[in-house]
Amino acid sequence: MQPEKLVTGRMFLEAPRWRDGALYVSDMHADEVLRISPSGQTETIASVPTQPSGLGWLPDGDMLIVSMTDRRVLRRDETGTLHEHADLSSFIGKRANDMVVDRQGRAYIGNFGFDFELGESSASTILLRVDPDGSVQIAADELLFPNGMVITPDEKRLIVAQTFAQELTQFDIDPDGSLHGRRTFATLPEGAVPDGICLDEGGGIWVASPTTQETLRIEEGGRVTHRISTGDRLSIACMLGGDDGKTLYILTAEASAREACQKLQSAEILIHPVELAGAGWP
Repeated sequence: MQPEKLVTGRMFLEAPRWRDGALYVSDMHADEVLRISPSGQTETIASVPTQPSGLGWLPDGDMLIVSMTDRRVLRRDETGTLHEHADLSSFIGKRANDMVVDRQGRAYIGNFGFDFELGESSASTILLRVDPDGSVQIAADELLFPNGMVITPDEKRLIVAQTFAQELTQFDIDPDGSLHGRRTFATLPEGAVPDGICLDEGGGIWVASPTTQETLRIEEGGRVTHRISTGDRLSIACMLGGDDGKTLYILTAEASAREACQKLQSAEILIHPVELAGAGWP
């Protein structure tokens, strides 16, 4: 079965999140956060000229948005107004990236560490934690491009995609949000790299792999159980949602560089039914 198209004609879509009967995504090269209905109707709910990426919610319902180029986390209140929630710029020197927010409103945020688009040499970086009051802590270090993340339903493990290490890395979560017990969840197959990820109720992780143009499901230890091709398009991120949690949303693009994406305007959202519903966070 081939995935079906739900949305077309966007610039570059990232950080899909399912909440309250709708899909939320960042169009990072259009500088917009979108709410998308199950039928594909699209509404812009925030404009972020400094490029939006990771999304999540505080317990009171306010939305958190990673602002990439100025390295901040923004809070969108119930009126739609944006406020600064946290300033990350004293901790990281490159663009902020994806994020997962837990039940308590603690946000774990990755960053580039180096600018691969400019040909910079790879460099490890840190994972940050922003507590609900906006205070910033270093949660982990020595990560190679920490990208998509999930938190398990029991709230005891965080798993992060190290894109350029070709690995899903897991940590135990202490009650105060601290991370420890770093270990490998899975190494990706040769040629694949993990970008956005999501977790299902069977403990498997769906992984968007732009280099192999597919979205694959991988279990702890590395066994691949499913592969969904995105043809000649990059698979950027994925999310489980829908009424029963069993619709896999796959975000694809023809390019990733900002200027090319703004010219092409060809990013898409695909949908594909799966057997196991989404679980945990996001």
